[in-house]
Amino acid sequence: MKDNIPKILIEALPYIKKFSGKRIVIKYGGHAMSDEKLKQAFASDITLLKYIGINPVVVHGGGPQINQVLDAMGITPKFIRGMRYTDDQTMDVVEMVLGGKVNKEIVANINAKEGRAVGLTGKDGSLILAEKMKIYQDNGNAKDEPPEIIDPGMVGKVSQINPEIIYTLADQGFIPVIAPVGAGKNGETYNINADLVASDIAAAIGAERLILLTDVDGVLDHDNKLVSSIRFESAEKMIADKIIQGGMIPKVECAMHALKKGVSKSHIINGRIEHAVLLELFTDSGIGTLFYQN
Repeated sequence: MKDNIPKILIEALPYIKKFSGKRIVIKYGGHAMSDEKLKQAFASDITLLKYIGINPVVVHGGGPQINQVLDAMGITPKFIRGMRYTDDQTMDVVEMVLGGKVNKEIVANINAKEGRAVGLTGKDGSLILAEKMKIYQDNGNAKDEPPEIIDPGMVGKVSQINPEIIYTLADQGFIPVIAPVGAGKNGETYNINADLVASDIAAAIGAERLILLTDVDGVLDHDNKLVSSIRFESAEKMIADKIIQGGMIPKVECAMHALKKGVSKSHIINGRIEHAVLLELFTDSGIGTLFYQN
């Protein structure tokens, strides 16, 4: 390994120069948030990015942690088409866990690596304005009958990003760590999917890259081999052909949404690989799937 260090550094140099001064949004979730060794490696990666002149912004999830608290309270989690049903009691837990326990642990881990992280929710500085999400479901009856509207509770979608607080923190040398909780026009609180939040924030701040950490290697082709890079139109076709399916579809759609809104490139990578962010950004081959338009 020591013999490879000069080669690794030389390979990384052009990428460090390329991304210096740029903004990169990383959605942090999955197994990388529960394994202690991976948590420490992620904190080191984020700190390193800031030290070499890149401006990382972290958006995190926390589904398993929310479920643990709900289980302890005797509340059975419910999901509607992949979205957590969020009544008032569940919303209190979501806000407490995401904006409190999970967010502060990530901040503490980064700061322990001599980074300067600051925890936020979307309610701070009116960062994330949200509105209620409606879920439509075909009822399987006559074609002229409208789809059924299902109420998922306090589940929201982003209506506006006000990124001034991100700019202010980044300019002062801080690393924003954001919990995906937004505020409605009347002050109500909404639980928002972290992938969606990361995609919209990346677009709003003109990020150079969006990186989505998952528990899989990336997009797989019909032979179950990793697709290292894929054009926007090809990804759409893979969805239509049902090569990309299941839970990977919304992640790919988030990656493509960022591209449509002006983000240069998006990545889906396996967060279970130690130092996944650095390996994807600073090596020629990368480790996941890169999405691009041109």
